[in-house]
Amino acid sequence: MNSQQSVSIVMIEDDAGHARLIEKNIRRAGISNDIAHFEDGTSALEYLFNDPSGPAHNGPALVLLDLNLPDMSGTSILEKIKQDETLHRTPVVVLTTTDDKVEIQRCYDLGCNVYITKPVNYESFADAIRQLGLFLSVIQVPSAED
Repeated sequence: MNSQQSVSIVMIEDDAGHARLIEKNIRRAGISNDIAHFEDGTSALEYLFNDPSGPAHNGPALVLLDLNLPDMSGTSILEKIKQDETLHRTPVVVLTTTDDKVEIQRCYDLGCNVYITKPVNYESFADAIRQLGLFLSVIQVPSAED
């Protein structure tokens, strides 16, 4: 078994069109990591915290988070991730249609790593994803053999 565990990408985005676009941009940026896509906060949180293959049990992930979800606000998901002992170092990229300064500041206060306003400008998204690519290569899981 390879100890170099790949970071999985958890995309929480209720708009199927946006989700496809985001995935396409990720692939175009040359990132081939698995993407787990959730359309609402409830199933995403379930996966993040409780699923045996989810990040709380199975190592590092990167979260792409839409703030406007049908069942809860993205900021409450961000807060839960950042307050959790296991997941607080998980990089979170907030993707949202709002460029409200107060909302943006709140996300940074809660610990988001990158804030991207939709519709996503491909260049700025690719840059953010490349920075995250650096995160992805940096977040290594200590292997049992070390």
